[in-house]
Amino acid sequence: MSMGIVLGVCFVVFFVIGLPLPFAIALSSVLALLVGDMPLVLIAQRMYMGTDSFPMLAIPFFVLSGEIMLKGGLSKRLIQVANSLIGHLTGGLAMTSVASAAFFGAISGSAPATTASIGSIMVPEMKKAGYDEDFSAALVASVGPLGQIIPPSIPMVLWATMAGISVSDLFLAGVFPGILMALALCICSYIIAKRRGFRRVGKRAPAHEVFHALKEGIWALLMPVIILGSIYGGVCSPTEAGGVVCFYALFVGFFIYRELKIKDMMGILINTVKTTAMVVFMVGCANLFGWIMASEQLPAKMVSGFLSVSGNKFVILFLLNVALLITGALMDNISAMTILCAVLTGIGSAVGMDPIQLGAIIVINFAIGNITPPVGYTLYVAAGITGQPFERIAKNAMPMLLCEILVLLIITYIPFFTLALI
Repeated sequence: MSMGIVLGVCFVVFFVIGLPLPFAIALSSVLALLVGDMPLVLIAQRMYMGTDSFPMLAIPFFVLSGEIMLKGGLSKRLIQVANSLIGHLTGGLAMTSVASAAFFGAISGSAPATTASIGSIMVPEMKKAGYDEDFSAALVASVGPLGQIIPPSIPMVLWATMAGISVSDLFLAGVFPGILMALALCICSYIIAKRRGFRRVGKRAPAHEVFHALKEGIWALLMPVIILGSIYGGVCSPTEAGGVVCFYALFVGFFIYRELKIKDMMGILINTVKTTAMVVFMVGCANLFGWIMASEQLPAKMVSGFLSVSGNKFVILFLLNVALLITGALMDNISAMTILCAVLTGIGSAVGMDPIQLGAIIVINFAIGNITPPVGYTLYVAAGITGQPFERIAKNAMPMLLCEILVLLIITYIPFFTLALI
């Protein structure tokens, strides 16, 4: 029995019985190596090689900066700025949640972190304003993917590293799709608010209140400027920019807003280590899995099978999106990207896609997977924040999910939205 068959069968069995995904990947890889009579030292070698990358150091920095923002009062100021500008509109609080998530996503790079940060503040506010809890929970779950799409983005760092493309270029490719998705979610929020009769909250903020909110929030608003400006100004690499913004967030939290305390640092560092360790372990396990697939020439066979369905590029791209959306609904996006990297880049090359556009499409597909059952990480985060049942949140998130899929199709078939800034 070949290693490829053992790998596939064992992975499916472990996945179905509910073994945690990284362990399912690792254990099926080990069994495949044993069947193939391969030296087990390959386990350590391939896992180490999968994580031995300088660009991946950006991940703990961006995770840490997001944690500091949450504790240091920066995310609260971002919400205040957004609320002063659009909070008075019909569905204004919902739109404020979307705008705040876009700001926060430009710093944290994580979908669950974006939902947790925005949801913990905005859900109680929406509840007080008369928004029903199902919609509020669904909305904060739906804005989470903005954290993965708007640069900087942890999945973008991973994909660029694995696919051998520029992290900076892939960051740029996420700008317009992120803006489009935020606009789509705002329009969806407005329509739902109008239909359900959610009342406006107050009147338009006077100029002095807007100015005060901007003055208070300017230090938080400068963080995306520092990150992206230093990268595209040639001052820092993405990894170095992550380090710089961590020091900036510490400075603002301790000395400007003065909400960050020394006692908070232990919890911040523990959360950062937990998240980073989870990501690195997944990548290491998935790299071993992917190496076995490559040695068995499975990616080439999968690409050939996929392309045999149709010779039309538009049909192939549509089927690719369907396959990725299903995969994102079933698997963690980090593991999926690592395992399928060779297959996806092969398909992109075969249909003549720009590698940067392909990377953006893949990251956006898996970002949408965060609000797609049964995995739906941001759905679980929203359920934890609000106490609402997972199933009800997922049902109420369907309009937002359809809006995000519409944006995905737009950027798939109109390369301008991903390549215009490159």
